[in-house]
Amino acid sequence: MEKKLGLSALTALVLSSMLGAGVFSLPQNMAQVASPAALLIGWAITGVGILFLAIAMLVLTRIRPDLDGGIFTYAREGFGELIGFCSAWGYWLCAVIANVSYLVIVFSALSFFTDTPELRLFGDGNTWQSIVGASVLLWVVHFLVLRGVQTAASINLAATLAKLVPLGLFVVLAAIAFNSDVFTLDFHGIDLGVPVWEQVKNTMLITLWVFIGVEGAVVVSARARNKKDVGRATLLAVISALSVYLLVTLLSMGVVARPELAEMRNPSMAGIMVRMMGSWGEIVIAAGLIVSVCGAYLSWTIMAAEVPLLAATHKAFPRIFARQNANNAPAASLWLTNLSVQASLVLIWLTGSDYNTLLTIASEMILVPYFLVGAFLLKIAQRPLHKVIGVGACIYGLWLLYASGPMHLLLSVVLYAPGLFVFIYARRTHDDNVLLKRRELALIGLLLVASVPATWMLVR
Repeated sequence: MEKKLGLSALTALVLSSMLGAGVFSLPQNMAQVASPAALLIGWAITGVGILFLAIAMLVLTRIRPDLDGGIFTYAREGFGELIGFCSAWGYWLCAVIANVSYLVIVFSALSFFTDTPELRLFGDGNTWQSIVGASVLLWVVHFLVLRGVQTAASINLAATLAKLVPLGLFVVLAAIAFNSDVFTLDFHGIDLGVPVWEQVKNTMLITLWVFIGVEGAVVVSARARNKKDVGRATLLAVISALSVYLLVTLLSMGVVARPELAEMRNPSMAGIMVRMMGSWGEIVIAAGLIVSVCGAYLSWTIMAAEVPLLAATHKAFPRIFARQNANNAPAASLWLTNLSVQASLVLIWLTGSDYNTLLTIASEMILVPYFLVGAFLLKIAQRPLHKVIGVGACIYGLWLLYASGPMHLLLSVVLYAPGLFVFIYARRTHDDNVLLKRRELALIGLLLVASVPATWMLVR
């Protein structure tokens, strides 16, 4: 019998997937584009928006507890088979590329302990030694998840608690070292030469990514012990992550002046810790970064493997991916996910390329499913309060799409296009081979046509 996930395991899954590598570079990233005044406004907008999204997910788990597939089934139920598939495909592809980035970051962080000016062992995470190490970690986690999602979730809970230790230590020391004069120096960012509202928009481009993973509990809702825990876990994790992000960014600007903070190398939290506790500070943060990223990687592996399983169960992915092993782990889906990650790692080593553009485009693909969560709630809501929450989540979703840039949204079509052939093939693998509807054919044609100029722009 499958063991179900409780509130603590679900909360840890969401929190761990959000608190990855980004939080350790957040002080420098924010200081580079915004003053303290802009930060306060930016976090207020993000806080309200992400809470609307989290509450929308909570409400949907209450009024439609039958939809176990989370954001995929919301899109499918509300807007049809093809939109549901695109939501699942985009989410899965984003998760695969996110996992590649986490593996690279782990070994880039390890270079802090191993590399010297004379010896470049792990470098930026793309040396052959890094790729071998990343591949070993990839398949260790693979076989761990094959033992059952509950086992992996229990380990993730321990990793989440472990990553909160260095973050908590940083917050305490920064609060002690906080200097209001340093914080209010150039409070409105006149030195940046950019109006406060433009600074706020620039912070959105950063806060945009740090909350990806908010849907973690919803994705694995079918494995929850109590369906009500799914919404609670989402809300608890969002409030916790928002608190951490606020404290880390605002306190940092009271320890190191913004212009100096903007010039620090990442992970900038390490440089600030050195100021507060000496050379040991770097070691604490580097170790915390490795634990944090490993925990986030485990969370994303669970979520990435769950999506093709759910999609195949609802006949949107080929039926082979609906298979589970004796431990109720999504075996076929996990093999698909991790073979894709392995291929991406080899590609990074062969090309030695910077995959940041691909990561940005893939991350863009997750924003459309986020918008569809609010749109679905707005569509089915009966109570006025639920409609207000749906409108708020929709507005935040549209704001994220605008802040990330329409250009990246267009380029993401390049990654959607191959998925259309998977969708068509999936229809053939299920017994009831349903013909494509006219609306689906029109949307497929539109996406394929749009992929031509999008591919040309990407190549350029």
